Amino acid sequence: MGGRLSRQSSLEDEVEDGMDMGPHRADTSRADFALTSLMLSSERIPGVLKRNKPAPYVRRAAWIRDIQALLRDNKRERAYHVLKLLRKDLGLEGTFLNDILYRHVTFLNLVDPISHELLLSLSRELQCPRKGDECMKSTDRICRQLIYHLTPHSKWHRHSLPRRKSLASLKNSLLQKLSLESLDLSGIVLSPRDAQRVALYLQSHGNHLTSVDLSFTELTDSILRLVLPALAALPNLTHLALNGNRLTCTILKELSEAIKESTNFSSLSWVDLGNNVDICSMPQPLLLGLRRRLCQHNLLPTIPEVQDGDMSEVGVPVSFQQLPWDR
Repeated sequence: MGGRLSRQSSLEDEVEDGMDMGPHRADTSRADFALTSLMLSSERIPGVLKRNKPAPYVRRAAWIRDIQALLRDNKRERAYHVLKLLRKDLGLEGTFLNDILYRHVTFLNLVDPISHELLLSLSRELQCPRKGDECMKSTDRICRQLIYHLTPHSKWHRHSLPRRKSLASLKNSLLQKLSLESLDLSGIVLSPRDAQRVALYLQSHGNHLTSVDLSFTELTDSILRLVLPALAALPNLTHLALNGNRLTCTILKELSEAIKESTNFSSLSWVDLGNNVDICSMPQPLLLGLRRRLCQHNLLPTIPEVQDGDMSEVGVPVSFQQLPWDR
């Protein structure tokens, strides 16, 4: 926990150093962040108070909008500085995508290759700008794609701000016809009590479900633990979306342990953990556990696929499932 807070503190300091702010505003910002860090470091602070801090995707989307504004003002160097902060915050630092995928084993299990590729494209546009208006059009398009990919779906946006679904949406979603094969709770903020309601619903009516979407629901590790046993017991669940939340690497260990049991997540073949706090790559035990549940004709995103070689070779191709974004 301390390591993550130190990392976050350094990122916030870099933002302040990279932007022109008045002394009073900078001191206020630092004081506010110091207070937040102190609050988050205390184990005695209630979970509700801990979640008052904006989710990671809110900060990341704000940085992308800062980049757009800086580029419109022709402040390219400052825009590139913010871009480096964004890449660091997402754990997606590196050079060209192909070099990372084929030469560096650490990056073979990237959680969010789409963000990584878009960030690299944006970096190339800033380092080698096109002539005339083409550069501005290209960078703006990439920024819009990143914002779309890293934030709740555009249908929940009004005036560029996310519009949360109400508690009534949770009740309505849980009261859907039992014949439906998917449960979409994306965008609904789930409290611990809500998570318990979801767990009870899954235990009673979840056998038919093949897809559960819990993206952008403000899930923390402790709240996900309330739902995890019910999710693991679903016999037909193949797709699980957990992106855009407040999950940390700690939950990956628990997922890896859970999936070692063949009776848990018996059909699961796809899980999205991107755009969380510090989850940048998937541990190999979790990926291999998912792969064992796949049919022969399916390919698992971020798993090295063997083609004329063995798994120990560095440089085997990687297959990614592409997700839609606004073009």
